[in-house]
Amino acid sequence: MWLALVILIAVLGTAILSGVIGMAGGMILMAILVTLTPVPTAMVLHGAVQAMSNGSRTYFLRQHIVYRLLPPYLVGAAVAVAGFLGLTVIPDTAVVLILVGAFPWLGRLTPHLHGLDITRPSTAVACGALVTAAQLLAGASGPLLDVFYLHANLNRHQIIASKALTQTIGHLLKIGYYGVVVGVTSEVPSTLIVASMATAVLGARIGTRLLDRFDDSSFRRLSGYVILSIGAACVAKGVLDLASG
Repeated sequence: MWLALVILIAVLGTAILSGVIGMAGGMILMAILVTLTPVPTAMVLHGAVQAMSNGSRTYFLRQHIVYRLLPPYLVGAAVAVAGFLGLTVIPDTAVVLILVGAFPWLGRLTPHLHGLDITRPSTAVACGALVTAAQLLAGASGPLLDVFYLHANLNRHQIIASKALTQTIGHLLKIGYYGVVVGVTSEVPSTLIVASMATAVLGARIGTRLLDRFDDSSFRRLSGYVILSIGAACVAKGVLDLASG
C-alpha cells in the first residue's frame, strides 16, 4: 500500500517536471523505481508510465509538433533497434549512465557540440540513433536528448511537443525490446500500472499548464540548469554502481 503510494507520488511529480521543462522526469523516475522495486518491475512500470506521460503531452501540445523532425529521427532509431536486435541482451547500465550524464556537460564545454541542432536532418538521424540506444540501455535518455534541442531555433512549446512525440516512440520501442525480444517478465499488479498511467496523464496536464508561465528565455535557462544537475547525478550513480559491482 505504502509502496504503491510512493510510486504514484513519484509518477505525478516527475510527469509535472517533464511537462514544464520537457525532460529529466523519466531519468528521475527510473532511479526511484529501480531503488524501490526489482529491475523487471521498474522496466515495465517505467515504460508504461513514460509512454503514457509523453503520449498525453504529445496530444495536449499536438498543434506545436514539428513533424519534419520525425522522419530522420526514425531512421536513426531504426538503426539503433537493428543493432540491439543482434544483441538480445540486457546491457550494463552503469557505463551508459556515465556516458548519458556526461554528454550534456560536453555539449556546454565543447564548441563543436554546441552546433548540434535537431532541425538539421543529419543531426536528427544521429539524435534518433543515440537517444534510442540510450533508452534501450538505461531506460531513460532525457539528458542526452536535451542536448539536441537547446540550440535549435524552436520555441518552448515546439521543443516540449516534439520531444514528447519522439520519447513516446522510444518508450514503446523499449517495451517491445525488453518484453518481446529479451523476454523480461514482471509481476506488476495491473491496478498499479493503470493507476500510474492515469497519474502520469494528470501530471502531464499540470506540467503543460505550468509551461505557459515561462517565456522562452526562462525556459532555456531553467532547462540548462536542470539538465546539468541531472547529468551530474547520472554520472555519480553510474560510478557508484560500477564501484559496488
